[in-house]
Amino acid sequence: MSYLKFDKNLLINLDQSLPKEILRTNKAGAYHCTTVIGCNTRKQHGLLVIPIKEMNDDNFVLLSSLDETVIQHGAPFNLGIHRYRNGVYSPNGHKYLREFNCDTVPRLTYRVGGVILTKEKVFVAHENRILIKYTLIEAHSPTTLQFQPFLAFRNAASLCTQNTQLDSSYEETENGVSFCLYKGFPRLYLQFNHKPEFVYEPHWYNGIEYIKDLAREEPFSEDLWVPGYFQLPIKKGESIIFSASTEPAKPRGFAATFEKESQDRTPRTSFFNCLKNSAKQCYLKDGDKNYLLAGYPWFKIIARDLFVSLPGTTLAIDHRQDFEKIMATAEEALAKYMETGESDKTIKGIDLPDIPLWACWTINQYYKFCGAADTLKNYGKLLANLINFVLEGKQKNLYINDEGMLSTNGTIRPVTWMDVETAEGKPLLARTGFIVEFNALWYNALMFGITLFKDQDNKPEHYDKWEATVAKLKEAFVRTFLNDYGYLYDFVDGNYMDLSVRPNMIIAAGCDFSPLDRVQRKRILDIVTRELLTPMGLRTLSPKSYGYNPFFVGNNRERINSYFNGPTRPWLSGFYTDAYLKVFGHSGVAFLRRMLIGYEDDMTKECVGSLSELYDGNPPYNGHGAISFAPSIGEVLRALYVLNSFDI
Repeated sequence: MSYLKFDKNLLINLDQSLPKEILRTNKAGAYHCTTVIGCNTRKQHGLLVIPIKEMNDDNFVLLSSLDETVIQHGAPFNLGIHRYRNGVYSPNGHKYLREFNCDTVPRLTYRVGGVILTKEKVFVAHENRILIKYTLIEAHSPTTLQFQPFLAFRNAASLCTQNTQLDSSYEETENGVSFCLYKGFPRLYLQFNHKPEFVYEPHWYNGIEYIKDLAREEPFSEDLWVPGYFQLPIKKGESIIFSASTEPAKPRGFAATFEKESQDRTPRTSFFNCLKNSAKQCYLKDGDKNYLLAGYPWFKIIARDLFVSLPGTTLAIDHRQDFEKIMATAEEALAKYMETGESDKTIKGIDLPDIPLWACWTINQYYKFCGAADTLKNYGKLLANLINFVLEGKQKNLYINDEGMLSTNGTIRPVTWMDVETAEGKPLLARTGFIVEFNALWYNALMFGITLFKDQDNKPEHYDKWEATVAKLKEAFVRTFLNDYGYLYDFVDGNYMDLSVRPNMIIAAGCDFSPLDRVQRKRILDIVTRELLTPMGLRTLSPKSYGYNPFFVGNNRERINSYFNGPTRPWLSGFYTDAYLKVFGHSGVAFLRRMLIGYEDDMTKECVGSLSELYDGNPPYNGHGAISFAPSIGEVLRALYVLNSFDI
């Protein structure tokens, strides 16, 4: 039985099918994203969405959608679907759907009378090219297919309106045509593996609506340009392959390319394989540089998210080489920043105060997967440089006191992962002073460095200072953060101690080297389990704390106020798993397995086969934010790996 499969009853029910999205990427920044029935519900949806470096760092929707029409005996049956003004859906092609299957590549099966037609999609790796394969399974009379391309040529964060600046001309290419609607955009080549008839019949389709944007109280209506349609006959058992790309290609190679790309996919036949597939979709190669994208459809490469995600999205799925390739690019950026103070143009936020701490944690994870010898060889120098960079007070906006404690100023600009800003550009949560996870990660980095180098004859510079700092830091950490209620203050700024029950304390309890003893860890775990744990991760704020707001809904202001005040984050499950096993050992395995079942339930919700950035803090725990988020994917994968390894 297929793992990711939906039948007719679900597909024709728009309330059930429209919330389900699918994502395919080319591992170079481009993607295809829509709902399982092909109706776009947000402005970022599109059949071909690509970055255009020559313009800016954003993504751009070139081809919004492609409407297919089956013609028999002169009667047309349009398989497309769009939402127009006043909630009208047209042409209601979803009523012909019989099945959606996504075990290898997304495949839709349509039935129109005696016609059975399948539609499969692949995104070609490292090319701005999507291929769609149509196969006529059954037909009792001559059949013709028509294809209408809906063109956008716009920023993925904006919308298109009918205008006179559009260049409506086209050029013929082999088995197709090409367009470039506006200056500065690449040409879009629309081709088929068989020669079609192209009928130039341009129209604007006005008032197409996106219900996700409508719900967010953002602009939600646009006009799309349709230049005409392609038409070609198809025989029973025959396949027609459509290609949309920024470069022309030889149509005779479409079938072989489609087959190769299909075989390269991880079969999504299990929870683990779904996450593995999603992890690999976040890989990004740009020339000789390798990165990890934070998530789709709007995130770019973010330093903190990269280091949090990297172990799970590579090492936990047996992709060590990818870890080392991505880490090599990140190491170059870190070295440049430490030497010159210059931030990287691609890896955003590498200058934030906690980035060296997260980088050390990532190397710590590599050590657990690959051993001391390879860690010393590949990352020993980097680890020592990162520790000394912090120890010598060279990291911007990170200060070390006589007890080895780190402090930062978070009142002007957000400096932690809880980085939401108000409309005025100020931190909504001004976490400032001594931050709990900063100091936990710092203690972990020092202890890991000491452990790694202790048996080496040639110790790094300032190694003795590492030992002296750690000796003071452990006591200072406990004295600063542990309160009489048994949990940790989220941050301490002078005489102010933040009593909010937030999940950042689980990082202190979950680190391999923690300043907390087992009893203290257990008390923290008890509170986190009781007040923050949900089937979809840890809440960002306890329901008992002031300001709890569990639902990430409404307009931008309402969502900003909710963002870190109740909704859950799956990525924290990695640290929760680490902490739980350190406290309870084998007796905690069964509980953790039950905890992870909640994530498996999400494989058929929201983005099919992936995990969202955040979920509501209260039932039914709907997903929000980025529909496929690398930290969520990576840390759940790492939690699975840790759990399975512990259970052996």
